[in-house]
Amino acid sequence: MRAAPRVQKTPRMDQSHRDPLHGVTLERLLTELVDEFGWDELAYHVRVRCFRFDPNLKSSLVFLRKTPWARAKVEELYVRWKRHEG
Repeated sequence: MRAAPRVQKTPRMDQSHRDPLHGVTLERLLTELVDEFGWDELAYHVRVRCFRFDPNLKSSLVFLRKTPWARAKVEELYVRWKRHEG
């Protein structure tokens, strides 16, 4: 009998399992951060107006989707928090 051929993982498959943002929507990410830290602390870490003055999820999501540098900072904060947590 012949052994079944080995399936090699592609780099893309390996990357998705290591990426802490894989499968996490921006809405879920922001909701988790707000639940954990609150708007005040989030505004301290990511200095944007929508977190400081009358913050809400909807307007913050709109801003983050239109502003790549701010989204990157929020995603970086999320990844650091998840690594520290787990």
